[in-house]
Amino acid sequence: MNKKVLVCNPIAEEGIEMMEEAGLQVDQKFGLSKEELTEVVFPYHAMIVRSSTKVREPTLDAAENLEVIGRPGIGLDNIDVEYAEEKGVAVYNTPTATTISVAELAIAHILTAYRNIVAGTNSLREGKWIKKQLKSNEIYGKTLGIIGYGNIGMAVAERADAFGMDVIAFDVRDIEHPEPAEMVDMDTLLEKSEAITLHVPHIEATHHMLSTEEFKKMKNSAVLVDCARGGVVDEEALYDALSNGEIRFACKDVFAEEPPGDSPLLTLDNFHATPHIGAQTEEGQARAGTQAAEKVIAELKKRG
Repeated sequence: MNKKVLVCNPIAEEGIEMMEEAGLQVDQKFGLSKEELTEVVFPYHAMIVRSSTKVREPTLDAAENLEVIGRPGIGLDNIDVEYAEEKGVAVYNTPTATTISVAELAIAHILTAYRNIVAGTNSLREGKWIKKQLKSNEIYGKTLGIIGYGNIGMAVAERADAFGMDVIAFDVRDIEHPEPAEMVDMDTLLEKSEAITLHVPHIEATHHMLSTEEFKKMKNSAVLVDCARGGVVDEEALYDALSNGEIRFACKDVFAEEPPGDSPLLTLDNFHATPHIGAQTEEGQARAGTQAAEKVIAELKKRG
């Protein structure tokens, strides 16, 4: 194929090699602003972008030869998908590539919160030995509530079940085979769960889906894990709930603004966080890069 691909963000080398072996000319240009991308996009038949590259209407208008956009990862909020499709540009993501990576991080956050691992590490760094104060709990036999029972939610359920947790889940869709989870309504999940983990996209319907009223319905002993998208949890309400003891602990991998700067959440002892690393494993990134490359190759071949 005598076609050109613009790779705007780093992907696994295996994905680059696949496209070159398919006869595509691959150019890697990282760190382009929206204006710079709009200036250079004209000759390219395909683009591969991560979340930091924004593909908006002006860029799509300038991309007169563009046939396909590949997005290694799940979210497509950085791409004007409907407008792209109106212009005949196919858009593909890789929704299952980092499923295991994100699911494992959610479980890791639950374990870290339950066993006071961050507090234990910090106290040792301060020269303290607070063994008695860090008496904690097992997750065995506890109820885990999963909000959003798609690929990642199901993967979390399988791992939680292996730890001996009782798993319940809420989803707006009708899930035919939810095992090992039991599907319940949202209020039941909030009231029964001792740990809650979110795995939903950030759209209008999910914006601040956990806020003041939802925190009041949760157990005072509950642990909240948010590895979904920034904006799904109302961070101001979360700060109040943690400060007032309405819930015991919260863990976040995502924030409404990234990086979160001087977020008051970071001042709380009953909060810990990671810098949006859910998908950042070598294995997950290799799958994401190769799957995006495969979809770009297939679409370009189909169009001839």
